[in-house]
Amino acid sequence: MKDEIQDTKDFLQNISDQIHYLVKGSVHPELVLTCQIVLKFIFLAGLVYAIDFIFKFLVNIIIKKFFDKEKYPIIKSIYQSRITNSIVHLGALNFAGYALLSVFYRHPKSFTLLELIVNVAIIFVIAGMLFRALTAFRNYFVLKQDFYKIMALNAISESVKIFGIFILTVIGICTIFGIKGGTILGSLGAITAVLVLVFRDTILGFVTGLHVATSKSMKVGDWIGIPKYNIEGNISDISLLTTKITNFDKTISTIPTYDLLTTEIKNLQVMSESNTRRIKKSIYFNINSFKFLNDEEIERLRDINLISDYLESKIIELKKEKENLEHKDKIINGRQLTNIGVFRYYAQKYIENDADIDKNGAMMVRQLEITPQGLPLEIYCFANDSKWEHFEEIQADIFDHLLVASKEFDLQVMQVNVKV
Repeated sequence: MKDEIQDTKDFLQNISDQIHYLVKGSVHPELVLTCQIVLKFIFLAGLVYAIDFIFKFLVNIIIKKFFDKEKYPIIKSIYQSRITNSIVHLGALNFAGYALLSVFYRHPKSFTLLELIVNVAIIFVIAGMLFRALTAFRNYFVLKQDFYKIMALNAISESVKIFGIFILTVIGICTIFGIKGGTILGSLGAITAVLVLVFRDTILGFVTGLHVATSKSMKVGDWIGIPKYNIEGNISDISLLTTKITNFDKTISTIPTYDLLTTEIKNLQVMSESNTRRIKKSIYFNINSFKFLNDEEIERLRDINLISDYLESKIIELKKEKENLEHKDKIINGRQLTNIGVFRYYAQKYIENDADIDKNGAMMVRQLEITPQGLPLEIYCFANDSKWEHFEEIQADIFDHLLVASKEFDLQVMQVNVKV
């Protein structure tokens, strides 16, 4: 091994000497030194590039043989991140550092400068290799379709990148100017508060990313709503500082990632995955149109199929109750059927018999608190199709019918009078 190393040194020195004397004998004396350094640099750069190219070509050929993402997902993720390229670059630069002395042993000042350049280049290649390693981890979980771990890795990797760039910049400055690391680190202690202020959003984004990933409350692709910003759409990207949401009108909204931790978020993905969507909407009725139903009106409503059995049973039940009542001829005495009550039962039966309503979900028609606009009668159920346009059609069909059907019960729907 030592003999091979010595042979390599002798070979490089021999080439260097040949360049040295070739230039010295054929170039103007004032340009000799410059031409010698330039040609030796070109020779060394070409040699390093050739080594880098050959080894990168060989490594990629080997990896492509294991490119099947189903059998070798780790190899696939490593190849996609190009971390092998960084390893080859690092090896080539190490060779350059080793070969510098043999090529530039006659030019000590140039050797010092080039050694500094190679060291700085090695620092940047190591940084790139570490960043690509994080990308490799992320690619692996993408192949595994583990979106929650992807979010955690996004938060970690982007934080590491930001702080890594800062640390590597410090190392680079120390290397270039020959400053001791302890001197810079000592100075940093005085500006810690400033750094925390500068990296505030980064730190909050990092914490949010970890929280979202560990709690599994949401992921990329989820359908969410954010009432604070009046946003509803699908998450397209969660990065360290910003989260992108593709709205249903094809626009893109961007919010700070830490808002996912501090703002009310409605995750509607479960509803989408179950292919159901909630209907929760009210019709406001004029209270002055409410009344007890007399026998004639009840008889007319008995022709409505959905409530005929209900009215039949109620008539019998109420007659039995009234048999023992005094002043039973007064309609207010005892329980009575009202037009709003019968309509509420009709609406309940209507949604129960609607083929577009999910039969496993809650189904009810309920009265809400009375308002100056009238009495709200709320329809609460779940459509069995979560696709937006289909959901709106289902909901509209229900309310179109109920709004018109209410006239059969002599009910007046409230509306604001608009002066033309």
